[in-house]
Amino acid sequence: MFHGYAASEAGAALAPLEFDPGPLRDDDVEIRVEYCGICHSDLSMLNNEWGMTAYPFVPGHEIVGIVDRVGPLVRNLRVGQRVGVGWYTRACMACPACISGNQNLCSASEQTIVSRHGGFSDRVRAHHSWAIPLPDTIEPKTAGPLFCGGITVFGPIIEQQVRPIDRVAVIGVGGLGHMAVRFLRSWGCEVTAFSSSPNKEREVRELGAHHFVSSKDTKRLQELRGYFDFIISTVNVPMDWGTFIDLLAPKGHLHLVGAVLDPIPVQVFSLLMGNKSIGASPLGTPTQVTKMLEFTARHQIAPIVEVFKLADVNKAFDHLK
Repeated sequence: MFHGYAASEAGAALAPLEFDPGPLRDDDVEIRVEYCGICHSDLSMLNNEWGMTAYPFVPGHEIVGIVDRVGPLVRNLRVGQRVGVGWYTRACMACPACISGNQNLCSASEQTIVSRHGGFSDRVRAHHSWAIPLPDTIEPKTAGPLFCGGITVFGPIIEQQVRPIDRVAVIGVGGLGHMAVRFLRSWGCEVTAFSSSPNKEREVRELGAHHFVSSKDTKRLQELRGYFDFIISTVNVPMDWGTFIDLLAPKGHLHLVGAVLDPIPVQVFSLLMGNKSIGASPLGTPTQVTKMLEFTARHQIAPIVEVFKLADVNKAFDHLK
């Protein structure tokens, strides 16, 4: 039996839950959870904001732990190995997306906290391809957020072929944004951080941003028109998107990784005349996660974390709110 913490209904406090995960699949691994990050997506799922939460609901999809059991078909992992698991735990491995190496785009993917129990538990299971070995030089206590927020902002750097010579911007410097700043600075880019909180400037510069701009500073925004090759938005609230499109240089790209629920109005001519583009993406592929971990270890990048005991998970949720 597994022992976790679950909500019985939307918005409810988490309480201990004992559950039987059933037989271990031949191609799965069972992981003894050491640490599990808490993400805004956990809160959205807890409150059923996306209309797909099944209760009882065990959150947690930024998992770091030790492999305790492996199915008979698993060849790439061994018992005792430390791994991480993020938003995905399985893909079909047979569709065109999977065969081309884009398992994160599989329409039949299994998601760690959607219709199954997540990482706020003593153990969790995943298909071996989504349990990614953690380099020994990465601290397990801080590694969990890399497997969700980290890869969410690292994937677009690869996909959009961001270059070290590029001028880039990060909208929102929270859980996702602070990792985007660190990654892009280590990538070699000139990094500007946009935030509505002026009191973040000192810390944002310590994270590696070359410039800090208040997203409410209309004069400064006007001065930066046509400046950026790449802008990544990590916020989940509506913005004046037309303004940020104006900040793009010719062939510039605005990339959204925050789950904005409202429609995004765009004037086609604002894109057409500069050959600009807008895109969005989910978490990255297993290969991209591995590359991110290698990059993270090489540049000694770590998310900023606070640590709670699992028994204090409700305090952690209140702190997140």
